[in-house]
Amino acid sequence: IFLHLGTLLALFVYFFNDWKELILIKDKEFFKFFCVVTLISGGLGYFVYQFASNMAVGSGLLMLTGFCLLLTSFLQKKKIEVKMSKNSSAVLVGILQGLSALPGFSRSGSTIFGLSLTEKDPVLILKQSYLISAPVVLGSSGYLFLKNPVLFSQGWIGLIFSFFFGLIFLRILMSWAKKIDFSLFTLIFGLLCLAGACFF
Repeated sequence: IFLHLGTLLALFVYFFNDWKELILIKDKEFFKFFCVVTLISGGLGYFVYQFASNMAVGSGLLMLTGFCLLLTSFLQKKKIEVKMSKNSSAVLVGILQGLSALPGFSRSGSTIFGLSLTEKDPVLILKQSYLISAPVVLGSSGYLFLKNPVLFSQGWIGLIFSFFFGLIFLRILMSWAKKIDFSLFTLIFGLLCLAGACFF
């Protein structure tokens, strides 16, 4: 939990200006998108966690994530954009993020896939994927703390380390997104997911 919270703090710091614009509703379209994704993924994620968190489907879902990233790579390489309204995209991304409560189903991988169907800018895709993760991480962490209050006294060192390493990772990742072919980027991570599913 504390590792996720540390990463969440890194998101708030790194994307500070984007959070400020979101709170002030500078971009009404993305604000609406953000709210729809949060409502759907929060509700679905809670349901999935309650009823399916113990399902032994980790390797299969990791493989599915890998195939989704390979498809993302193909769409980016061919510059194919799916004709889909912003509302439909928000619903799809919300469902994908909600399903990430299933063990092995990558939240970042699935949302990158969902966002890439209608967006082609890699920096925007990664940024939006991270922004929409914040309410889910905050909500799930709060729920687990309420369920087991003793967790609050543990893991603060992990939070500090994950915060600093999270900041470093974000800087590197966003820098790569600006410099390298995003189709190659998603291809590599897709293959890593498939390899992980096969060997673990």
